[in-house]
Amino acid sequence: MTLPTIEELNLLHATICQAVGDPRRMQILYALHAQSRNVTAISECLDIPQPTVSRHLAVLKNSGLVTAERDGRSVIYRLVDERIIGVADTMRDILRDSLERQSDILE
Repeated sequence: MTLPTIEELNLLHATICQAVGDPRRMQILYALHAQSRNVTAISECLDIPQPTVSRHLAVLKNSGLVTAERDGRSVIYRLVDERIIGVADTMRDILRDSLERQSDILE
């Protein structure tokens, strides 16, 4: 197997960033981090209409962040790699620090 070129990595990176660029998709990722769930459970947990959750799950699945496995009549969604939550948490820490610096400048 050959390693991807920097251009290919940049494209994959952009695809993932696009997928996590929606607040509802971030909510879904955090919900799936807590536990694997079907679309109904995600919808109820986050109080988001089921068709909306399904659309967001399709984006997350197509980006390779979420996988879906049939369990009887239900489809269970789970994170492909839990490290995405660590990345998201790091980004939130950076954002908090940035907001604090901006607040200090304004005072």
